[in-house]
Amino acid sequence: MTVTQLTGHFSVSRSAISQHLLLLSEVGLVTARKDGRNRYYRLDGAGMVRLRREFEAFWTHELDLLVVDANRLSQQTQQGKIQ
Repeated sequence: MTVTQLTGHFSVSRSAISQHLLLLSEVGLVTARKDGRNRYYRLDGAGMVRLRREFEAFWTHELDLLVVDANRLSQQTQQGKIQ
């Protein structure tokens, strides 16, 4: 998709979309192809695989326990009985 096409999906400026795409391109999560005056962006599959590996390495058992604790605390707060 072009920046103009992507802009319709977000509530930020075209300039902000362009800046984000530049950053995503620099870190290898999207690729860009220029065709005339347009630049078309697409997800980079290899970059997305690397990102998923990073998340999987980061997401440990301790973070799973943190999620469980946060959910328990949220339920207690909603019930009005924080312990």
